[in-house]
Order: sequence, then C-alpha cells, then structure tokens
Amino acid sequence: MLNQVITLIDQANSQDPNTEIYNAQSLPKESLYATRMSEMLARFNPNADELMQIAVRGQHIERWQSPRSNFAMNKQGYHQWRSALYIFHASRVIELMQQVGFNEAQQQRVYAAVAKQDIKRNPDSQLVEDIASLVFIEHYMLAFTSTKPDYDEQKWLGIIRRTWQKMSVEARDFVLAGNVTLPEPLVGLIHKAVA
Repeated sequence: MLNQVITLIDQANSQDPNTEIYNAQSLPKESLYATRMSEMLARFNPNADELMQIAVRGQHIERWQSPRSNFAMNKQGYHQWRSALYIFHASRVIELMQQVGFNEAQQQRVYAAVAKQDIKRNPDSQLVEDIASLVFIEHYMLAFTSTKPDYDEQKWLGIIRRTWQKMSVEARDFVLAGNVTLPEPLVGLIHKAVA
C-alpha cells in the first residue's frame, strides 16, 4: 500500500504546470520537491515508518492549486494561505490513502502530520516540519533570497532564525554536523543567525 499511495502522490504532482530545471531537465516543481523531501527523510531519519514516508512525500501535494495570489497580499493573508494549504494537502493525501485501503487511524495520523497539528508536541508533525526546513535550507533558501533583493541583513537573520526555531534539536544538530549542504553565499549569514 505504501508504494501505491506514493505512486498516486507522484502522479498528482506530475501534473504541476510549474517547472524547475534540475540536472538539465525540466521537472514538475512539486514532483522535484516531493522527491527531495523523501531523500532528506532517508538521510535524517532512515527508520521513519511508512506513514511518515507518506506524510513527507505528500506534504506539498498539488500546491499549485492553491496559489498565494488567492489571498490578501499582507501578513494576515499569508497566514490564511498557509493554514488553508495545511488542510488542503492533508485532505488530498488522505483521499489517496483511502483509495488504497489505509485504515482510519492511519489516515488520521498522516492528516495530523501533514496539517502540522501540534508542532513541538506531536513528533510526527515536528518530523514533517524538520524535513521541510532541511529541504528549504539545502535547496530553496538561496533562490528565495534572490526574490527579496530589498531585504537587509537583519531581515535575513530574522528569517533564518525563524526557520531554526521551527526545527527540533535533532534537526539543528543534523545541520550543525554538516549533514546538510548549506548554500555557499549564505554560509556566513546562517552561522551568524544561529550562533
């Protein structure tokens, strides 16, 4: 059933009209993201059970269907968008789990993790948050900085620190131990932020 639901998640994400170039190939953006999430989980927690493998793989399922532009372009709109995304992604993953026969308890555990319920208290939600943060640092932080050329150093230190605060002690130690490839131009800033 694990392989079946992963295949369904991958099929859904392969429909992403947004693409990203990786290894000279143009790939659906959310397909690449989902693969990176699974790869990071295998590095960070190779013993993660099947349900957490599903939660991590489906964390951004069909994200393009709920664009940021559908919400007010202010702080409140951003938080509304994020909250709506958590519910949307969790609900879509559950639909696919139902198709292949996962039981109610299994579905609810994955729903809570993908919907980021009780982060810091629910280890499943924290694991999904950790993997998302690690993937952001390794693969997306540098590109994100180029979209905000007007941000000064203090603003970036704040963003890095907020990401760091979301992470568990284990995830922070994983970064500090050199297990995540830091974006070279940001290494000094990252070390300054987390010192």
